[in-house]
Amino acid sequence: MTAFSLAMAQVNPTVGDFAHNSALILDAWREGRAAGADLVVFPELVLTGYPPEDLITRPAFVEAAGDAVQSLAGEIDETGPGVVLGAPVALEGGGAGNAALLLHGSKVRAQRLKHHLPNYGVFDEARVFRPGPPAGPVAFRGVRLGLMVCEDMWFPDIAETHEESGADLLVVINGSPFDARKGDQRLAHAVSRVTETRLPLAYVNQVGGQDELAFDGASFVLAGDARLVAQAPSWRPDLTLTRWRSDDDRWEPEAGDVHPVPDGTEAIWQALVTGLRDYVDKNGFPGVVLGLSGGIDSALSAAVAVDALGPERVIGVRMPSTFSSAGSLDDAAESAELLGMRIETVPIAGAVTALGDLLREQFAGLEPDTTEENVQARLRGTILMAFSNKFGHMLLTTGNKSEMSVGYATLYGDMNGGYSVLKDVYKTTAYALASWRNRSSIPELLGPSGRAIPEASITKPPSAELRPDQTDQDSLPPYEVLDAVLERLVEDEESVAEVVAAGYDLALVKRIRGMLLRAEYKRRQAPPGVRITTRAFGRDRRYPITNRFAD
Repeated sequence: MTAFSLAMAQVNPTVGDFAHNSALILDAWREGRAAGADLVVFPELVLTGYPPEDLITRPAFVEAAGDAVQSLAGEIDETGPGVVLGAPVALEGGGAGNAALLLHGSKVRAQRLKHHLPNYGVFDEARVFRPGPPAGPVAFRGVRLGLMVCEDMWFPDIAETHEESGADLLVVINGSPFDARKGDQRLAHAVSRVTETRLPLAYVNQVGGQDELAFDGASFVLAGDARLVAQAPSWRPDLTLTRWRSDDDRWEPEAGDVHPVPDGTEAIWQALVTGLRDYVDKNGFPGVVLGLSGGIDSALSAAVAVDALGPERVIGVRMPSTFSSAGSLDDAAESAELLGMRIETVPIAGAVTALGDLLREQFAGLEPDTTEENVQARLRGTILMAFSNKFGHMLLTTGNKSEMSVGYATLYGDMNGGYSVLKDVYKTTAYALASWRNRSSIPELLGPSGRAIPEASITKPPSAELRPDQTDQDSLPPYEVLDAVLERLVEDEESVAEVVAAGYDLALVKRIRGMLLRAEYKRRQAPPGVRITTRAFGRDRRYPITNRFAD
């Protein structure tokens, strides 16, 4: 019987930071060597960070990646484990390939190029990479490794090529971003490849945030009978050592630790925290500032920010106007107290009056309308940007996906900011998140272990408080109805007729569809935010602003 040890290194790289990423790789390689690993496997494009997008089209970037590979290879000597990692490689005739590389003995021993280049949703790899041909396994220390890169596992042909060429096990390196449905899809495709080839499989994914994407790790190993025998923790860097045995020339993994994978609301919370934390830290902001209105969205955004960054890095600002209720001011204060964060108060009633006086002559004879309401939102946006400029903190917007879907937001007002925590979170999901956070605690989070969001912020009717006795439902359908229709229109791309066939009123669906299409110009100017669904606004869903098609 022959033994082999494979370490899955799920790390958090930073796009374009070759020195940092190389250090992560070497640190994990040394840890693997100390643990007795024969091979340490890293995620897709770990050396550049994922996704590098159009940086790949710059020859200087690919050349710098090649130099970093050679420098790393020089450190991976004969005495330690081999390394499988992802990096771009320059190809003959121009362009670049997305490669899995085997490094050992101070050299690049083998290279396999990604064949299936995803070109949907948030992925544009066909734009920047050239596909590689199907290729057979790579031999290392008596084991024939079927190296595959991410999307190659989602189709049967590459695994079949490895099986027909004598591979002993499949090794898949990944940069697979989180969405609420992704975990089951990954596992289903992995099980299909194992079932078809009868080969065990090791799946290594990265962790961390990159712009609008959050990566959840959860690397795993399947035995040849498709049993899950090892699973790394989710949402944090980890090195998981797996041991393999060969009997009668067939390699199988030994049973190891199987960490539970958070799902549902907990997974979404972790994605929001991870995405915000890494966006702030990797871009060098000292902290964040946001408006605290006392409502559910600002309270929820503040709780995510404190969990991600700690209370000392979060500033909340109350900006009461004539229409702000005492209850809302109290709720905002309670939110800050629960979270232990700094809160400031800047009344805007005088500024609203002054601006009204300034425009009195031009607006004479016209009835007040949303113009005056939006003046309040834009004054608040200006004040928050002043805090951001003065203290260097990034401004968070607090609007949710329901509002942004139908344009219930003010350009250059409550849409001001550098990042939107709830950009891909429907209002009904926001309520579920708030309730979950108040009864749950995760030790790794930096916020309070107990209640983090005022109960009144969850239970009171939502309101922008821009006119007397205003509630969101004055302008919008009930959120449970609005969100259900939006999910069908946005995530599922159903037609009006299909949504109506599911039991919704025709006039209501047409109204929501119309608001959705008319608000495209606002969404184009909205800040980025964490992606948690299969169809986030932005690269997942690219609609023209000028559009007269309606089905």
